[in-house]
Amino acid sequence: MTLQRALISVSNKQGAVEFARALHHMEVEILSTGGTARLLRDAGIPVIEVSNFTGFPEIMDGRVKTLHPKIHGGLLGRRDLRSHTDAMAMHGIAPIDLIVVNLYPFRETIAHPDCTLEEAIENIDIGGPAMVRSGAKNYRHVAVVTDPADYKAVLSEMKKHKGNLLDATRFRLAVKAFSHTAEYDGAIANYLSGVEAGEQFDGYPDRLHLTFTKQQSLRYGENPHQSAAFYREPRLGEGVLAQYRQLQGKDLSYNNIADSDAAWDCVRHLEECACVIVKHANPCGVALGGTPEEAYRKAFSTDPTSAFGGIIAFNRPVDEATAEALLHQFVEVLIAPGFTPASLAALGRKSNIRVLQIPLGQGHNGWDMKRVGGGLLVQTPDVLPLDATQLRTVTEAQPSAQQMADLRLAFHVAHYVKSNAIVFCGNGQTLGIGAGQMSRVDSTRIAQRKASDAGLSLVGSVAASDAFFPFRDGLDVIAEAGITAVIQPGGSLKDNEVVAAANEHGIAMMITGIRHFRH
Repeated sequence: MTLQRALISVSNKQGAVEFARALHHMEVEILSTGGTARLLRDAGIPVIEVSNFTGFPEIMDGRVKTLHPKIHGGLLGRRDLRSHTDAMAMHGIAPIDLIVVNLYPFRETIAHPDCTLEEAIENIDIGGPAMVRSGAKNYRHVAVVTDPADYKAVLSEMKKHKGNLLDATRFRLAVKAFSHTAEYDGAIANYLSGVEAGEQFDGYPDRLHLTFTKQQSLRYGENPHQSAAFYREPRLGEGVLAQYRQLQGKDLSYNNIADSDAAWDCVRHLEECACVIVKHANPCGVALGGTPEEAYRKAFSTDPTSAFGGIIAFNRPVDEATAEALLHQFVEVLIAPGFTPASLAALGRKSNIRVLQIPLGQGHNGWDMKRVGGGLLVQTPDVLPLDATQLRTVTEAQPSAQQMADLRLAFHVAHYVKSNAIVFCGNGQTLGIGAGQMSRVDSTRIAQRKASDAGLSLVGSVAASDAFFPFRDGLDVIAEAGITAVIQPGGSLKDNEVVAAANEHGIAMMITGIRHFRH
């Protein structure tokens, strides 16, 4: 069935003129409303106003314009049922074969911190979702386009099939349309359920509606007996993992994605050229360098054993020298904001390495979420930067400039290590990392052993703790290793004893006031 009549009413007008012009050239009659009609008419495209089509004017400041039997009858009427076609003929209802609608910018409106409840209410679309749902329900006879990204493909298929669209395409567009309205209604419900009339939204709705789009099915989950899939948020923060483009290698697994997120998030927030190696969600080596290759070699030296089969991330483009160095170890996933042609040629010699390219950016999730039995924990992400003006030296000894640089690196890495976390650093690289122990003393001893196993000296290095030292024993163990400076949040009831211990050992201690638990 050739598409003969389209209704175009869009809030996002990107590409609308070009799309409508192409429809006009295919002899599709175009109906439109308000600002969209003016836009198309100004572009020289013949348009019939919906009010002229229905014989009923737009009223109530445009709140009522498409809520009319001639619109919804034209969308919902089944062309294959005699009772429907007779009713359409009796009431002068012309079929509408294509509906092109996207909705009032509700999300964008409530994103403004000074948005009022009244402004939010006025940006709730009524007619748009109603038309989208009507057309999508009748997808066998009506095509529904809610995303400007689909314009090109729709036009291409219409040209190929003499002005028609395949049933499979109509169904795909209908599914996307229902997802579009579900996401829209979810955003409205989230907002309204989190406010009392006249009050500001506190960010946490009473009823939480989430919408994600499946990126891919995975071979299995965390373990082979678990099934899994990867979903993306509809609106991604700049530079987040889900923006990856895979350049080579096997399909990503569940654990690949989880570990890659830890590696990428750690490296992209470092300003200097850096390399991060992650194994089982914990950094096992992090270093700064003048080049990606230097940063990699320093990071690898922290824990060569754990680096085997790890995830490696850079915050600078990978060059040929770095790629050649990487080929000497087993790498599961390699991540960077770019790759030179020579580096890709070198990596191609090990085609199983999963190579991901992700644009750098400081975006982040709106919320962090963790499932628990029968529930969901929701929090804002841990993205509070380390403010130099809030750092306090609480000991007699003062850190040197080099120690300060290493302390900042160590505390940054501790942020990404499972708690309890202890990180030793020196000369721009990690020297030992202790992760995930019930006792901070045990984490400290693990970090010491890791450094010893790698043949790295801790004498003169610095240490970071993700949370305060509850007692002085952790500080005493650090002192035994030859550490000369420590950074920690502070806030323990025993802070005075811990500071006294640092003074006894001649250790400089910085207090951040920021805790970075990671469970």
